[in-house]
Amino acid sequence: MQKLKIKKLLIGTNNKGKLREIKDLLPKRLNIFSTSDFKLKSPIENGKSFAENSLIKSKFFSKKTNLICLADDSGLEIDILDKRPGIYSSRWAGKNSNFKKAIEKVYREINKKDKKWENKKIKARFVCALSISYLNKNIACVIGKVEGHISQKPKGSNGFGYDPIFIPDKGRKTFAEMKSSLKYRIDHRSKAFKKIKKFL
Repeated sequence: MQKLKIKKLLIGTNNKGKLREIKDLLPKRLNIFSTSDFKLKSPIENGKSFAENSLIKSKFFSKKTNLICLADDSGLEIDILDKRPGIYSSRWAGKNSNFKKAIEKVYREINKKDKKWENKKIKARFVCALSISYLNKNIACVIGKVEGHISQKPKGSNGFGYDPIFIPDKGRKTFAEMKSSLKYRIDHRSKAFKKIKKFL
């Protein structure tokens, strides 16, 4: 697959944390735009998977701006909760993106399933779907995953979203306790980027 001759790229997200991480992973030669540069609101995400929601966003924002768009849809799957919050990860945080409340909800829901869960490893994973679209055409869509478990309590102040409660396999620290340079080497978004960078 030949690389596209992309000079300008729109990042299709209004999530500041995602925007920061995606910018850090992209080639420096690209002229990067965000949806806030165009004062665009996000479309309704009514897909049934991370990939479908990512494509909804990349096509929507590309058509609005006439730019090639890279969009991300990602979230946390927890096995004991039947993979919830999953594609509803951001919605658990509400309209104001209050992930402190979302994390509290995670612990409440786990506790409903198993009162003694703190003595066990609650399996979970972060999933990231990245897509590139130009107008109504999908150019690429890839998935990255990282397996791990839920920490007994939130730890760390780095990162964003559910990072304070996720410990990757073979690790002892949550994503929020890690330096961004380490997190970027092992997380779901960086794994997806390794697959999609050949299109950039």
